[in-house]
Amino acid sequence: MVQNSTRSGMPVGNPIANILVVIAGVLAIGVSIVLGFFAFVALGALILVTAAVIGLRVWWFNRKLRQHSPSDRGTTRRKPPAGVIEGEYRVVDQDSDEA
Repeated sequence: MVQNSTRSGMPVGNPIANILVVIAGVLAIGVSIVLGFFAFVALGALILVTAAVIGLRVWWFNRKLRQHSPSDRGTTRRKPPAGVIEGEYRVVDQDSDEA
């Protein structure tokens, strides 16, 4: 007949089994703590690398935007004087139309 202690819930009859259960429990808790620590470090490293990549990308994008903006280069576009029409044209040879 197996007797249970009301305080601990472990079998009282076999002290070797009790010691093995305690050792297995301590090992399981220790392994869980170590694996949890390494998972935490790995997740932290992943978040840090991701934040660095995103930060570098945002910095690069802002730098490219500043290079293309006319206000930073000191060359601002002026309005043409009144009566001036800006545009492109192409001279078409009249002989090519008759052929």
